[in-house]
Amino acid sequence: MKLHATEISSGKTTKKKLFLLAIFLIFLTIIPLFLLKNPHSPLPSPRVDSTSTSELRYRKEVKECDLFTGKWVPFPKGPPYYSNETCNMIIDQQNCLKFGRPDKEFMKWRWRPEECELPLFSAVKFLELVRGKSMAFVGDSVGRNQMQSLLCLLATAAQPKDVSHLYTSDATYFRYWFYSDYKFTLATLWSPFLVKSSDADPNGHSLNSLMNLYLDQADDVWASKIESFDYVIISAGQWFFRPLLYYMNGQIVGCHNCYKDNITDVTKYYGYRMAFRTAFKTLQELKGFKGMTFLRTFSPSHFENGAWNAGGNCVRTRPYTSEEVKFDGYNLEFYLTQIEELKKAEKEGKKKGLNFGLLATTEAMLLRPDGHPNQYGRSLLHKNVTVNDCVHWCLPGPIDTWNEFLLYMMKREALRSSHGEMQNIT
Repeated sequence: MKLHATEISSGKTTKKKLFLLAIFLIFLTIIPLFLLKNPHSPLPSPRVDSTSTSELRYRKEVKECDLFTGKWVPFPKGPPYYSNETCNMIIDQQNCLKFGRPDKEFMKWRWRPEECELPLFSAVKFLELVRGKSMAFVGDSVGRNQMQSLLCLLATAAQPKDVSHLYTSDATYFRYWFYSDYKFTLATLWSPFLVKSSDADPNGHSLNSLMNLYLDQADDVWASKIESFDYVIISAGQWFFRPLLYYMNGQIVGCHNCYKDNITDVTKYYGYRMAFRTAFKTLQELKGFKGMTFLRTFSPSHFENGAWNAGGNCVRTRPYTSEEVKFDGYNLEFYLTQIEELKKAEKEGKKKGLNFGLLATTEAMLLRPDGHPNQYGRSLLHKNVTVNDCVHWCLPGPIDTWNEFLLYMMKREALRSSHGEMQNIT
């Protein structure tokens, strides 16, 4: 090594430097001994440093990521989590393989977010997370569709007992399942409008008959039962296309597609907005409710070659790309309406210690025209009506991704809560 002349010009200087180096090494040896004897040292402990192992793990696991923007990619080596043979809880309405759907490619796609990886669903992790808790799906039959997907996903780890008879006399619309090994209750509470409704058509109820909607009154079939649940997944959608009379404070305030004289015609988005506003307000005002609420956003339908009641069908066998279909029109309007009301609910909920989260499934499902039963299903509710089903989703199928989203968001919320933080909607 080359030394500068100034460093060797004086032996005295060299000895002085060696002496100072020796003193420095002794000092470094003494400091740890001092800290061991003096637990109240003003020096910070590495165990509580902000970059500790647990904190780094937390930061890694709750990395902010837009799960809901991405694309569907081929996943040929990853078979479905279950089949209609391994899960006996698939109802005929979504049992596409049972009723002869010939193609299987719709089950071989996986959602890939743009900025992160969506973990595969783990039944064991889910059940451990909900041990001793309860979860309710509140909404229409598409919400029930998600609950049935969850039943099949969990079936790889545990089998529940149907305990519906303990809670209701109507097991078609209301179902309760109990996982005894985990003390976990899973329920579906059917409420297609979330608010109180009644038939208004003198000819009786049909698939497109006029109905009354009381926009400032939550539907008691769920509101009276939800207080004790730890997780609530709330949703609504396609029913708001039908003819509706809107009431507020017991008075008609307008209608959608009712074609009645002297009644103001308002859009379906008005009723949709007010229904979610009332549902969120109801959850906030329940004295004993301490649960986590997730909004599952609008689920698109994919009728082609005609409307749902005019021969429309959905025969595609692969997903769209984002270049083939745009997120706009009523799909976007319904979605934005929900998001606006959720943000208001989140702000108010924070004042009462209530958490609201988002399952933004609309954009992903807009790209899945291949995921519906079409003619390969049998409706339980309208047995005498032949309509291609381009609203619900085959099981197994792309709707299983909703529960991958759900588990991810539940884990993230649990981590946030353990660090004293609240989730923000972005």
